[in-house]
Amino acid sequence: MKTLLASTATALCLAAASIATAETTLILGEAGPNRGARAEALQSFADDVTARTNGEVKLDIQWGGALFKANAAAQSIADGVADLGTIIAVYFPQEMLAYGIADLPLRNADAWVGMRATDELMRTNEAIQASLADQNLVYLGTFTTSAVNIGCKGTAIRSVDDIDGLKVRGVGAYGDAFRDFGANMVAMSIYDAYQGLDTGLLDCSQGYSYAVAALKQQEVMTSYTILDWGQVGALGIFMNKDSYDALDAETQAAMADAGVAMADKLGELITADNEAAIQTMKDAGVEVIELPAEERDKLVQQGKQYVNEWVERANAAGLDGAALLEQYRALLTKYTEERDSKGYPWVRS
Repeated sequence: MKTLLASTATALCLAAASIATAETTLILGEAGPNRGARAEALQSFADDVTARTNGEVKLDIQWGGALFKANAAAQSIADGVADLGTIIAVYFPQEMLAYGIADLPLRNADAWVGMRATDELMRTNEAIQASLADQNLVYLGTFTTSAVNIGCKGTAIRSVDDIDGLKVRGVGAYGDAFRDFGANMVAMSIYDAYQGLDTGLLDCSQGYSYAVAALKQQEVMTSYTILDWGQVGALGIFMNKDSYDALDAETQAAMADAGVAMADKLGELITADNEAAIQTMKDAGVEVIELPAEERDKLVQQGKQYVNEWVERANAAGLDGAALLEQYRALLTKYTEERDSKGYPWVRS
């Protein structure tokens, strides 16, 4: 009996050791804090990876720039400071040029549509994958800041003519287009916009609905114009290619599937947050304005020059900019039609 018990105990120990050896912990670097919709979506990605691998792969998320700041993310991940992490394309205009297509001022204001179109482009375009491989990176999943809108104090934007002469904090090409319509652009972070509006340094600030509520900017705004224009969506999760190649095919597939699911999760979260933020603004007495379609179309038309500039930069980098843009527009149409015919994934039965 003692021999049998000893043999059983030894077998159990060996089995436990085998299980422990099978577990893999990957380090994920994130420059942002552990709060908000994007952080929740990132955590859901980590949990999903663990679930899809039956507990064999765990992600240890290092929040708040503990491993690297946002402007050092691409090189840090490529160098193996972390196995994977979040990269924001605007900090790497050349390295992440192709990904920057998601930041262009196209007619693309739906967060879920934008994320799923961007995600499929990044996964299926061979030129993009090759460019990332040259940087020792692999794409895993995408986020979005959602639609760019604009809040103002003491004035309101009801047409493009109202932009002229205003002091505006802008966002990328969306700010450039406002400059073209006569705005005086002020370099200021979104986190300082509250004070800027409060003190008169700004008349208006471009931003995102959920961020207005999160930063309590409705306290210093009198109007908020929904532009129905575009979004900033070139930020997502990338993995060190050496670490990725060391995983088996099943784990790689699980991480890819979790990346797709993350877009659906953030789409659900950010859509709800944006709707709640609009109601918060209305409750605070902020006038919420929907820019008329004919005025929105003027913004889209003005933004075309910045789209064309991106195409030229892509061509100069050895990519087919026009083909990438055509593929991306087709994907935006594909997911718009899916949304219209089936609804968002989180409301389907």
